[in-house]
Amino acid sequence: MAKPPTPPKPRTLAAQALGAVEPVTRAIVPPVHVSTTYLRDPDNAYSSGYVYGRPDNATVRQAEGVLAALEGATAAMLLGSGLSAATAAVMALPEPGHIVASQVMYWAFRDWLVREAPRYGHTVTLVDTTDLAAVRDAVVPGKTRLVWIETPGNPLWTITDIAGVAEIAHAAGARVAVDSTVATPVFSRPLALGADLVMHSATKYLNGHSDVIAGALATRDPDDAWWTRIAELRARLGLILGPFEAWLLLRGLRTLDVRVRAQSESAALLATWLGHHRGIERVRYPGLPHHPGHAIATRQMTGYGAMLSVDVLGGEQAAIAIAVAAAVTLWKRATSLGGVESLIEHRASIEGPGSPCPTNLLRLSVGLEDPEDLYADLDRALGSVAS
Repeated sequence: MAKPPTPPKPRTLAAQALGAVEPVTRAIVPPVHVSTTYLRDPDNAYSSGYVYGRPDNATVRQAEGVLAALEGATAAMLLGSGLSAATAAVMALPEPGHIVASQVMYWAFRDWLVREAPRYGHTVTLVDTTDLAAVRDAVVPGKTRLVWIETPGNPLWTITDIAGVAEIAHAAGARVAVDSTVATPVFSRPLALGADLVMHSATKYLNGHSDVIAGALATRDPDDAWWTRIAELRARLGLILGPFEAWLLLRGLRTLDVRVRAQSESAALLATWLGHHRGIERVRYPGLPHHPGHAIATRQMTGYGAMLSVDVLGGEQAAIAIAVAAAVTLWKRATSLGGVESLIEHRASIEGPGSPCPTNLLRLSVGLEDPEDLYADLDRALGSVAS
């Protein structure tokens, strides 16, 4: 008797989009389903499972299925942006309460938590989540509803112990959500470490081509009231991703593994090379042994990602760092991260007052270019400013 086939690994499932073949033409590339409405059965039911385009779309569901497989999740949900995914998760909490969140995180969501979450009755405490003692002190049993962590934390690339935070939060009756945008499911599976919800700005690595704005959530328990409420809000507020954007995202997911691994290899090389550069004061990259979170990152991740930041030598002088960014030719001076092209950005001037970024910090999103070319471009730019 023939042995049953071995279940495919996540990389295989993503590359083949779960093995789906379009039934009419036998196309191996999934089509884009753009219909906004669906035909009822003679008995007035919807046996297809699709009712209306705002909550129901086959292309969206297919991309969600691939993401769920990558995350080891039971269900995934796509929304119109990373920020809409994060804010929907907060708005869907069963009742107002206390939220503990990472100090170092995506600045737009941090700003939303501070400015907008109180309008929904929440109180918010920002804390250094790399310090479990600080998390334990911040969490209030019976009052804290959610602990939101981002790891690696943008743009300082701080590392939070997901399992450690989950233990503290769950003991206090709180949920744990993890922004895993930078780690991606290639290098981290927060649900397996105790998180209740995983969030991605799918605009970044999941899509990977700088041509889609999207957000994603994944859960272990699709029957949970919190997840059900998020789905309701997505439908009622019209937060679902458009079908063409979902199709582009699905295309990106099919190459996620090879892209992220190649980018991470280049980032590790650049981090090492720049660590010896006379124009660099500090390199922030979890893959470096001297990084404060290196041991935890090694334990909970299978790779260190493709993001790093450098503190340009010259003290807390924004002008020097900005001048370096202005002098590059290969790196692109642009916001965002995770695309196939390498980007450079002076984060302190973007984030403004309250930013945790040193003013001499440059954030580097490493793409798929040759790492030697990327280093040569930075070396020339640093040299031109120094001279």
